[in-house]
Amino acid sequence: MRVDGSAAWLARRILLSGNDLRELTNEPVPRHLKRWWFALGGTPAYLFVVQILTGLLLACYDQAAPATAYESVRQITEEIAYGWFIRGLHKWAATLMIAAVILHQMRVFFTGAYRAPRELNWVVGMGLLIATLLTGFTGYSLVFEQLSYWGATVGANIADTVPLVGGTLKRLLLGGAAYNEHTLSRFFVLHAAVLPLTIVVLVVVHVTLIRLQGVTELHFEREDPETPDTFNFFPDHLYTELIIGLMLMVVLSTLATISPVVMGPPADPLATPEIIKPEWFFYVAFRWLKLFGGTAAVLSMGLIVCTMVVWPAIDAWLRRHTRCEEASLWVGVVGVLAIIALTVWEAVVAH
Repeated sequence: MRVDGSAAWLARRILLSGNDLRELTNEPVPRHLKRWWFALGGTPAYLFVVQILTGLLLACYDQAAPATAYESVRQITEEIAYGWFIRGLHKWAATLMIAAVILHQMRVFFTGAYRAPRELNWVVGMGLLIATLLTGFTGYSLVFEQLSYWGATVGANIADTVPLVGGTLKRLLLGGAAYNEHTLSRFFVLHAAVLPLTIVVLVVVHVTLIRLQGVTELHFEREDPETPDTFNFFPDHLYTELIIGLMLMVVLSTLATISPVVMGPPADPLATPEIIKPEWFFYVAFRWLKLFGGTAAVLSMGLIVCTMVVWPAIDAWLRRHTRCEEASLWVGVVGVLAIIALTVWEAVVAH
């Protein structure tokens, strides 16, 4: 069959012409998406793909069991060809993905892009943020180093303080009343299957809602009034995303090379470290726990998370009763400053 005959055969069955495809993918994109700060949604998506690809390579050698986990990760890092580089890409992509999701949620918050009719997409975004943080936590615990072991133990003990369901949460997380031979395999399933699948489903819902509702239009004063308000998704916005992806690949490769991931001491259940610190993205929660302790800290953090999930409704109430359109903006400024202060505090204090 000739090439042109094959194309005709395929066209008769798909019933989608080139013009139809261009019309489907070439929707107008608001001009503010020319700025990287407003195009942050594609950054965590790209980093998530890097996470999946490098995670599959690491999974070929990783053995998620207490007796074998540390040695298998050591072999990846020190013996397997380019294993150190793949592990470095995976680790730094996770770090940058969490940072990108946080920045994306901040951008949505401070531009009011969560307001009607986009409240549901804000809730989906909060779900993505929580799933991303949990993915980082479970991945950090798989190395079975001293700090990752005790970090997982502390995390389970924190879950245990939740009223009514705390004991059940702890047993579900650890596979028993305490860290045991089944815990790492449970963390592996969460990290490699349950949480990535959750993220994929949430991303599909997120993108579907964007397609149905369109991108939030933000109006800025333009230097050239003749410049159109929109530009084409293909190829203009696609080129922007490709450039961002290439830049991220350079950044990831550089970080993995000049700051490679190293092995810490192996986990020792009988020796509690003098200093237990989680990954940077949990510094704020760890400092909060130190300030308030136990159930009070857990309940207050849960209340803060729930407040952020339903913030579109709270924002509507504030604007209706205070008649101040910028009320949420000032709440956000205070919140961000508090998060930065608690994170820096935990980072610089030894205990």
